[in-house]
Amino acid sequence: MRTVAKVLIGIIAALHFYIAWFEMFAWTTRGPKAFASFPAELFEPTTAMAANQGLYNAFLAVGLVWSLMIKDKRWSDNIATCFLLFVAAAGLFGAYTVSPRIMMVQTVPAAIALALLFLGRERRNS
Repeated sequence: MRTVAKVLIGIIAALHFYIAWFEMFAWTTRGPKAFASFPAELFEPTTAMAANQGLYNAFLAVGLVWSLMIKDKRWSDNIATCFLLFVAAAGLFGAYTVSPRIMMVQTVPAAIALALLFLGRERRNS
């Protein structure tokens, strides 16, 4: 369970690095294609806002990667749990305020990784 959780954490981190890159560096070039329902004339004025969101996504990704680098299993799980909860909360808020699809992309994978971490922890303590 723990190995599967760690792989999923790596995938979630990669997703958040991609989101960070997209929001920070490709907002005006790729954004209009990805968000066709968003008025094209608003991408340029919202560049700073998107970059700020991207930075937060980078923080999530870095925290998840950090959790994978910690040798102590208990602390690794604690840090992973913290950042997965952040990802899940961001996904819930995004689902509520922007699109329900965000919950499927962020919250569900984070919840699965949390469950796998928990199951791995329970087995280790038995």
